[in-house]
Amino acid sequence: MALSRDAREEFLAEPHIGALSVEAGPGRAPLTVPIWYQYTPGGDLWILTGSGSRKAELIRAAKRFTLMADRVDPTIRYVSVEGPVVDERRATLEQLTEMSARYLPAGRVASYVDSVWKEDDAPAIITMRPERWLTADLGSV
Repeated sequence: MALSRDAREEFLAEPHIGALSVEAGPGRAPLTVPIWYQYTPGGDLWILTGSGSRKAELIRAAKRFTLMADRVDPTIRYVSVEGPVVDERRATLEQLTEMSARYLPAGRVASYVDSVWKEDDAPAIITMRPERWLTADLGSV
């Protein structure tokens, strides 16, 4: 059963590990990789990645990507969202800390941020505007 708009947005706002897919070029399947993401219901979705990574380069070329989040307990549920890139910018230390705190135990955030943050090569924030949604909750099946 498909999720309502509110249910899909609330689910996507939870801290799931996303699966990001982006076109990888002629004769290639899409690049699909796990990724941390941030989403607030009704807003845009953003990811944090190395500015020179293959993923970032492919997203720049395609100008869009898909992100899927799922769970298996207490019911099998997923949300897949696709849309255009609407912004890319250098991440701030605050954004890196926010994303890290979303996924890591509190005691590991500072050391992770210290290991990733390099002012001369800060990660990029890539923002996507959700345009197409696919959802399901198999709990009622």
